[in-house]
Amino acid sequence: MDLFDILKDKVSGKNVKIVFPEGEDIRILGAAARLANEDLLKPIILGKPEEVQQLASKHQIDVSELEILDYQNQPKEIIDSMVAAIVDRRKGKTSEEQARQWLTDPNYFGTTMVYLNKVDGMVSGANNPTGDTVRPALQIIKTKPNVKLISGAFIMQKDDQRYLFADCAINIDPDANSLAEIAVQSANSAKIFGIDPKVAMLSFSTKGSAKGEVVDKVQEATRLAQQMDPETPIDGELQFDAAFVPSVGEKKAPDSKVAGHANVFVFPDLQSGNIGYKIAQRLGDFEAIGPILQGLNQPVSDLSRGCNEEDVYKVAIITAAQALA
Repeated sequence: MDLFDILKDKVSGKNVKIVFPEGEDIRILGAAARLANEDLLKPIILGKPEEVQQLASKHQIDVSELEILDYQNQPKEIIDSMVAAIVDRRKGKTSEEQARQWLTDPNYFGTTMVYLNKVDGMVSGANNPTGDTVRPALQIIKTKPNVKLISGAFIMQKDDQRYLFADCAINIDPDANSLAEIAVQSANSAKIFGIDPKVAMLSFSTKGSAKGEVVDKVQEATRLAQQMDPETPIDGELQFDAAFVPSVGEKKAPDSKVAGHANVFVFPDLQSGNIGYKIAQRLGDFEAIGPILQGLNQPVSDLSRGCNEEDVYKVAIITAAQALA
């Protein structure tokens, strides 16, 4: 089955609520209307109702099934409760005045809704850089227990092939501990998307065939990831061909349970991860779905500013699946 057929079955009729802070964007409205009409989730649109309605009418989009929330015109008691929640969550790092100012920003407002369980997740980023989506999430939602960082993964899909690449979006040069966390996070994400994870820790070396600090880092990350998640097959360091091609894996790493069969690929740094997924996308004709943010207590997804309506639609379904998981 196609990934999104699987995910639609998971989320359909579950009344998962997803907030969209960029409600006055035609791509957001079009995707949200589809999601609501197909009963896949319950979209909450942030924006001025009259402006949202005008935009929808202009483009002949039926928004009758959408909840449109004017975040700038909420009752005082609601804002006060949200301010108090932020101040308490930030434990002295944010004043009441600063929290009140934050809530004038739709991303902070939407993130606080997620934190307070008013909604199950958030999708943003169509009109803002990644930092504007990620920063509120890190400040208010924060990472899961025993997790120190978030990371960004892509699902790479083509025909009946499905893989997960990470980190391709967030951490520029993760150390061994961070790389191990990314591996474990990625294995957990893979399960949500119907992938039975076999995790390859990628390098330009396979099992000591080359030396250097960058190789040492991947070797140490592999050891740490195996300790963190002993039930999941995780192995490294592996070159991509050793990880992916059975005959090469058998030759270069004959004792490995992952070599030649990997479906989750953890890159040693952001540069190689970003290059790698784009090569697969542009030369290999794989669909790159993401970035999917991993490691947060509650799901928040970051769109590309170059996204289209279909991208918004799919990322929202992914976010709903994460919320249910």
